[in-house]
Amino acid sequence: MTSRTTGRTTEQIFLLPDLGEGLTEASVVQWLVAEGDVVTVDQPVVEVETAKSVVEVPSPFAGRVGVLHAAEGETVEVGTPLITIAVADAGRDVATDGGSAATVADSAAVPVVDSVADSVADSAADSAAAEVYREEEQAGSGNVLIGYGTSAHPGSGRRRRPRGAGATALAVAVAADGRPVKVISPIVRRLAREAGLDLRAIAPSGTGGVVTRSDVRSAIERALPAARTSGSASAGSASAGSATVESATAESATVESATAGSATAESATAESATAESVTAGSATVESATAVAPAVVVPSASAVAPVAAAPGPAAPGERRIPLSGFQKAAGRVLSRSRSEIPEATVWVDVDATALWELREATRTPTDPGPGLLAHLARFVVAGLKDYPVLNARLDAERGEMVVPDVINLGIAVQGELGLVVPAVLGAGTMTTAELDVALRDLTARARVGRATPEELAAGTFTLNNYGSLRVDGSAAIINHPQVAILGFGRIIDRPWVVDGEIVARKITQMSFVFDHRVCDGGTAAGFMRSVADAIENPLAAIVRY
Repeated sequence: MTSRTTGRTTEQIFLLPDLGEGLTEASVVQWLVAEGDVVTVDQPVVEVETAKSVVEVPSPFAGRVGVLHAAEGETVEVGTPLITIAVADAGRDVATDGGSAATVADSAAVPVVDSVADSVADSAADSAAAEVYREEEQAGSGNVLIGYGTSAHPGSGRRRRPRGAGATALAVAVAADGRPVKVISPIVRRLAREAGLDLRAIAPSGTGGVVTRSDVRSAIERALPAARTSGSASAGSASAGSATVESATAESATVESATAGSATAESATAESATAESVTAGSATVESATAVAPAVVVPSASAVAPVAAAPGPAAPGERRIPLSGFQKAAGRVLSRSRSEIPEATVWVDVDATALWELREATRTPTDPGPGLLAHLARFVVAGLKDYPVLNARLDAERGEMVVPDVINLGIAVQGELGLVVPAVLGAGTMTTAELDVALRDLTARARVGRATPEELAAGTFTLNNYGSLRVDGSAAIINHPQVAILGFGRIIDRPWVVDGEIVARKITQMSFVFDHRVCDGGTAAGFMRSVADAIENPLAAIVRY
């Protein structure tokens, strides 16, 4: 932050922050304040629509709103002014005038010449206005939007440049100091973790002593020469650290794991159907889900190139600009299809017994768990038997990373587009608990209220394209996941039972998997595990 004050106020210009997934822009949906309003720290001031969801952005300042820099419906790029707030100097009332602009963002600075940056940062740190800002920020509720937020803990507010000293020496000094490490963005934590760096060993440059992404990158760059020249005694750790450093440098903010905390996974789904419906003699598996691959917002280092000016429309045609969601989806779908050697298998399943079980447990006052909850329970059980399908591939290190939890992604058609939020901790839930969680999650996702964590945390995706009244799909895998399972509509079909042709309720399962992590035998084993549970649900319930 840089600031110059008058005798009364400082105008703080709040720049649109990176909301967590390397997003480059957001659209203003609704302002929650007006010019002249008095706001407090952490008070939501605007709703913005990203390529992932609608997010309320809280104010990092307390003061009077001076300028709203964008109209509702306007698209704002990350790092550009969002709102100006007049912050009172120490001992003064908030005024609407006075003060020249100061800017703040997650990185807190646009790169400038070192000597100028030092001078400005030091003067800002020593000024009363800067101290007032830090007191306000540190007195915040602790609410943190991915990418920025306020801290609930006091600490040193002096802005410092990263030193050239090695990480080891700095770690000792910081440990001796005993100060807590301030890190707001989960991306920063992930970068440091993957690079093998101790956050306590990194000198913070952010406002209020926050460790920023640029701080970690600087530490990574300093660590590279040491990692490359380290002796054989540390070859193992240096090799791992070096590989991660190179990966982190190349893909700085990419969401490598749906469980790493970076806010990200989205997915294409289809038209939502009612929880359970039977039309024209065909039953669709209930849920507001449908076909489509999941979409993960791309990394900040892979920012899309500047769009060309719209081309002239030929007679009889018109040009429609792609939305931010469509652009993000296109980049990720292209990445998934180009990087993953996928294979698809499918099988027809007799779901009559499951259908009858669901009907038998329904009452006028309690419909009981829906079909989707039962299917989700069987999928979770199958993933426990075949945990490699709940993993992700770390191609840089040549390793499969298998999480301890199952966060089951469910495709949902939302107001903003097709998304795949995840039921967190699905592996520990009963069928009834899954039913409640699925209904709540899909209802919120439809109106863009799934949380960033839910949108980013999926470890495996379940698609119900039966709600579209289709039977199958060769879906695109939700990178960095390694598999996706879909169910088609449940319809009456002729089926041979005990030598007789009878009408049975049949659905088709389609399974797409990354051939790098498993072969067809594993994929078939998982599918049969789920299919057998559907065909004999009572035995599956007893087993699982």
